[in-house]
Amino acid sequence: MRLFFVSLSSLFILSTGALLAQTTPSSTQRIPHSPLSFLTFAPDARSAAMGEAGVALSPDANATYWNAAKLPYNTKDIGVSASYTPWLRNLVDDMWLGYLTGYKKLGDKQAVALSVNYFNNGELDLRTSTGAQNGYFTSRELAISGTYARQLGKNFSLGLTLKYISSNLAGKAVIDQISLNPARVAAGDISAYYRKQMRNEETGGDFTWSLGAVLSNLGGKVNYGAGTDTENFIPTNLKLGGGISFSADGRNRFNFVADARKLMVPTPDGTNINSRPLLNGVFGSFSDAPDGFKEELQEIGLAVGAEYWYNNIFALRAGYNSEHKNKGDLKYFTAGAGAHFMDRYSVDFAYLFPVTQGSPLAQTLRITLSLGLNKSEKLDVSDTEN
Repeated sequence: MRLFFVSLSSLFILSTGALLAQTTPSSTQRIPHSPLSFLTFAPDARSAAMGEAGVALSPDANATYWNAAKLPYNTKDIGVSASYTPWLRNLVDDMWLGYLTGYKKLGDKQAVALSVNYFNNGELDLRTSTGAQNGYFTSRELAISGTYARQLGKNFSLGLTLKYISSNLAGKAVIDQISLNPARVAAGDISAYYRKQMRNEETGGDFTWSLGAVLSNLGGKVNYGAGTDTENFIPTNLKLGGGISFSADGRNRFNFVADARKLMVPTPDGTNINSRPLLNGVFGSFSDAPDGFKEELQEIGLAVGAEYWYNNIFALRAGYNSEHKNKGDLKYFTAGAGAHFMDRYSVDFAYLFPVTQGSPLAQTLRITLSLGLNKSEKLDVSDTEN
């Protein structure tokens, strides 16, 4: 279906954030925001089912999104994963998020990876400021990433990701003699991971604790072609996470994770925040809230999750994600399940339950399919007889 009747002027304002209130907003209105929000959507079903916490979760192919430094710790030499999420499916039926990723280990301590993050905003019915029909356009956004990760010690590793981002919201529309164009920008992620494992050889059990940190989407401002006065900060994010994993018998495993996140863009204060210099706006976001440290703490979101595995075959998951009431007030529970079979294939599902009724995120469903192989393994193909 066609997503919205959208005036070009409204789309421009929403996508660039160039027009801001001239009076200082209240704390309930000072919600940090940025275009390219699809970069912050959890793409895979496993972490999504655990409250969207994944910085310190045990590694898999989707570490390319959550914490690339985990990649060298994968037990398989090669892994690929594909995820699909119908977005806002209570409102529209043509909006979706797709994520495709794959990695390859180079020896025991290095790994490289590629990933593609694609967001289809659906078909827009564009209108001029007077309401005249101005055609249809399929709005879409894309990020292509390349990753390198390396262990620097037995328990510590670092990861570096470079990405190319394209946002094509309305094609080459013209409003008030201002031409809009697709926006393109380069960015990068820097990640770190520490893991300590203790094993009991007699029982087959083990206890592992882990810590992770990720600075993601650090890059230039994004511009939709209307001049430097409409440049926007992209959604640079800082995430810190911790995790615990233990098994008493090697058959039943429990994983617990928690993440804290901070969107590193200026806090709205009634001025044109996007006019600030790049580094000043990004790193100054830790101290620019009008109400000081108390308000800065309110801008930290939290995610917690739990996972139970039986014999590395079947998993159950649950989690919770929360924002402060003055900074979006987005709160929801998550749940999901996963299955691993033939020691190489995995399928995972996740479902979201908003705390408040009428949330556009209600009934968000994610599905992920994954494959892992070792170098000596070959993917079996059904034999055919001639």
